[in-house]
Amino acid sequence: MSSFLDRLEHRYGRYAIPGLIRYVVALNALVYILIKYNPAYYRALDLWPQGIMHGEAWRLVTFIFIPQFGSGFVPEWFNAAMYMVFLWWVGNGVEQALGSFKLNLYYLIGIVGITVAAFIFGGGFGASLLNTSLLFAFAQFYPDETIFLMYVLPAKVKWIAWITAAVMLFHVVDGGVAYLASLAVCLANYLIFFGPDIYQAAVLRQEVVERRRKFEAARAPESATMHECAVCHRTEVTNPDLEFRVSRDGQEYCKEHLPKPPDAAVTG
Repeated sequence: MSSFLDRLEHRYGRYAIPGLIRYVVALNALVYILIKYNPAYYRALDLWPQGIMHGEAWRLVTFIFIPQFGSGFVPEWFNAAMYMVFLWWVGNGVEQALGSFKLNLYYLIGIVGITVAAFIFGGGFGASLLNTSLLFAFAQFYPDETIFLMYVLPAKVKWIAWITAAVMLFHVVDGGVAYLASLAVCLANYLIFFGPDIYQAAVLRQEVVERRRKFEAARAPESATMHECAVCHRTEVTNPDLEFRVSRDGQEYCKEHLPKPPDAAVTG
């Protein structure tokens, strides 16, 4: 897959938009202001399949500019601002790792995947899953980077990604196969870019574990010996040329320390 993406970049790389996520964040800020001015903008810009079928083609793109408002113990505007800062940070990190063209392609495949899922499984899809796929990509490259949950608790990105994936899979219990299929479509960009490497790494780990198990089973412990002299404690391992004998006292000796038999009694 990597070589295929490299060929695409060589051929079409000049069309890439450097700093794409920065533009997305800027438009998120603009849409936030518009929605606060008039909430009807939200419904006019979201991913609504029926509206698209009736000619509202702008929805194919504008849904990615709707910010995540959130809720909680902080003001809504602060939550939205932190969301945009986080998106900027993650996007820049992924672009540094992949390059502008591959990030553009990754984001485009994510948009297409979410749009397809919306048409197949109905509405309710938005930019949150798209940005989640960016988080997963970021965790692939920078697993030990630290972020602050709820702006207070430090946590490594890899654990945030794992927790996010676990929550998404937990919802399969309610959504069933349809929900799982929709996740696979929405996260097609992540599966295309990183799926082969993850699979190969898992296979390699399993092969290493299997080889280690076979090696440990075949290798005798270094301390295990069949012969040991009761006097000098040499063994067939330390001295392969030694010969060993069992004496009448039941102890094993090397030939050098084997006790001599007592002299025969003299009779007259």
